[in-house]
Amino acid sequence: MAISSMTGFARTDGIGEGLVWNWEARSVNGRGLDVRLRLPPGLDGIELAAREAASKRFARGNIALTLTLERQPGSSAIRLNEALLLDLVKAADRAAEITGGSRPDTASLLAMKGVIEIGDNGSEDAGARQKREGVVLAGLEQALDRLALARRAEGDRLYAIVVEQIDRIAGLTGDVRASPSRSPEAVRARLKDLIARLLDAADTFDADRLHQEAVLNATRIDIEEELARLEAHVAAAHDILSENGSVGRKLDFLAQEFNREANTLCSKANAVDITRLGLALKTVIDQFREQVQNVE
Repeated sequence: MAISSMTGFARTDGIGEGLVWNWEARSVNGRGLDVRLRLPPGLDGIELAAREAASKRFARGNIALTLTLERQPGSSAIRLNEALLLDLVKAADRAAEITGGSRPDTASLLAMKGVIEIGDNGSEDAGARQKREGVVLAGLEQALDRLALARRAEGDRLYAIVVEQIDRIAGLTGDVRASPSRSPEAVRARLKDLIARLLDAADTFDADRLHQEAVLNATRIDIEEELARLEAHVAAAHDILSENGSVGRKLDFLAQEFNREANTLCSKANAVDITRLGLALKTVIDQFREQVQNVE
C-alpha cells in the first residue's frame, strides 16, 4: 500500500470569464491540516469552498494556496468611489485644521485603498460573479489534484526508505537476540565473576543475600521483554503501512515506542556487543522517526 508525503508543489494556469488566473499550491509537514489562502481583493467569497476542497483531499499538512489574477484586455473598467473620496477629503481637511499641516494632493488620495475600483465593464450581477468564481475554483480543483499526485510521488520515495529502516530495525533486533553474550553460559559466567568480586570485597557474606543479589542481577540484565516488544513493533509497522488513509500519526507514535525499547535495552546491556547493537538500533530509529514526520 502506498503512502502520501505532506511535501509537494503544484501549479495551474487558465483563462476564462475575462480572467487570466494562476494557482500555486505548496505543502509541507504539519501536525494537522492547516490551509492558508492568499486571494486577490473581491474573491473572498471562494475561501470557504477552497478550504473544503483541500480538506476533501488531505488529512494533514500545512498547505499554502496562492491565487494571482489578471483581467483580460477590454474586460476591465476603472471606477472612482466618489463617496469614499469625499469622506477622505473631509477627514484630510479636518486633520489639516487640527495639526496645521498640509492637505494631501490628489495623487495621494487616489492611492488610498478603495478609492479606485477595477471591475468588469458594466455592472456585475450575481450570475456573472458566480461564473467568475466557478472558473477560479475549477482551477483550484486542478491544482489540488496535482498537489495530491506530487505528495503521492514523494510518498512512494518515503515508503521505500521507511520499509528499509523497519527491516534494519528487525535485523538489528535479531542480531541482539542471537548474540552469544545472551547464552545461559555467558550469563552464568558473568554472574560468577560478579559473585567472586563481591566475595573478595567482604570478609563475610550471607549466603541467602548472595543468592538474592545474583537473582536481581540476572533479572536486570534480561532483555527478552524488550526484544519481544521490538519484534511486535516491527510487525505493527508493516501492518500500518498496509492500511488505507492517513497513517503518519500512527508511525510517529510507533517510532516513540521503538525508541523507548531501545533505550531500555541499552540501559540493561552488560556486554559490549549488546551495547553496540543497541546504539545502532537507536540511530536507525532516529532516522525512522525523521522520515515518518513527513508521512501524511
